[in-house]
Amino acid sequence: MKVAIVMGSASDDEIMKNCERYLQYFGVEYEKMVLSAHRNPLETIEFARNAEERGFKVIIAGAGMAAHLPGVIAANTTLPVIGVPIPSSELNGVDSLYSIVQMPPGIPVATVAIGKAGAVNAAVLAVQMLALQNEDLKRKLEEFRSKGSKL
Repeated sequence: MKVAIVMGSASDDEIMKNCERYLQYFGVEYEKMVLSAHRNPLETIEFARNAEERGFKVIIAGAGMAAHLPGVIAANTTLPVIGVPIPSSELNGVDSLYSIVQMPPGIPVATVAIGKAGAVNAAVLAVQMLALQNEDLKRKLEEFRSKGSKL
């Protein structure tokens, strides 16, 4: 079971590395990549359309400002997409939050908190989704929660 961590810019890695750290804790395989709904839209769409064939089960997409990345990915796959709003503009991520959470009916993006807490919660939410089919992950989640949900 593999998770994709996608971000709109390499500068988003400062936030998204928190996601990576939690997936590592749970022993979940992942790949991290930079894709942009604006700078390389065709590559982004191709990734989304082929993500399931590549073995991904959940996609976590972090994006700042206009934050179209999670929505473009969700529009091109049936895999669950979790959006992480990145606080990269003068609006401190509120613009990203609105862009990610306000998806049209039928194209959902699970949206978490802005910034670091959102990246952590995206990883934990992805693990919860994967744990529906994996008893070992479910046990790790229960242990994690019993320890106060912190690393």
